[in-house]
Amino acid sequence: MAIDTVVTDPSLKAVLIASREARQQAIDLLTLTSSPTTATLPPATAALQISKQQKLLNGYLAQLRGLQRQATFGARDTKAQTAEARQEVDRLHLQLQNLYYEQRHLQGEIAACEAYDHKYLELPLIPESEFLELFPAHVGADEETLMAARIEHEHAEREALEQQRQGLLKMKQGLIADNKRRKEDLASLDKQLENFIDAAKPIQKTLEKV
Repeated sequence: MAIDTVVTDPSLKAVLIASREARQQAIDLLTLTSSPTTATLPPATAALQISKQQKLLNGYLAQLRGLQRQATFGARDTKAQTAEARQEVDRLHLQLQNLYYEQRHLQGEIAACEAYDHKYLELPLIPESEFLELFPAHVGADEETLMAARIEHEHAEREALEQQRQGLLKMKQGLIADNKRRKEDLASLDKQLENFIDAAKPIQKTLEKV
């Protein structure tokens, strides 16, 4: 696989291009210095050509060093950004795990509520069909609304029965008090009658002597 297909970062591509150019310039310089043709040139001419090629090579190397520094700094920045991104990913992952935990907790709470044996289920309510016959306005209501209406109806019925019970209790207490008073009146009447009989005995004895 060619390195050009692996490296996609623009700064690194520039480093590769500069390195190729510097390498080619170094090869050209070596070729020039080892060429038989160069040996036949006057020393001053050969030295001038070699100096030009060295300057070109130095320029390529300087460019390569500059690009290498930029790539190094860019890699450091990328590494720092990657570390920050990793921290953010870790934070989001932890937050997601917490949300999953909260979701499972809420699902457990919902299941517990649905399975809870509510006391209102034990109330002796009238059958639903009978309730709907009495109150047809609730036909089609959802289960929660219908149950609330049935409980409210049962509450009203019990309050009415309690009022009736209190009324009957007061009536009973009144009858008991009246009965007690009548008993007391009868006892008083018996006492008066006994006193009358006792008082009439002397008269009866006198009449018997006549």
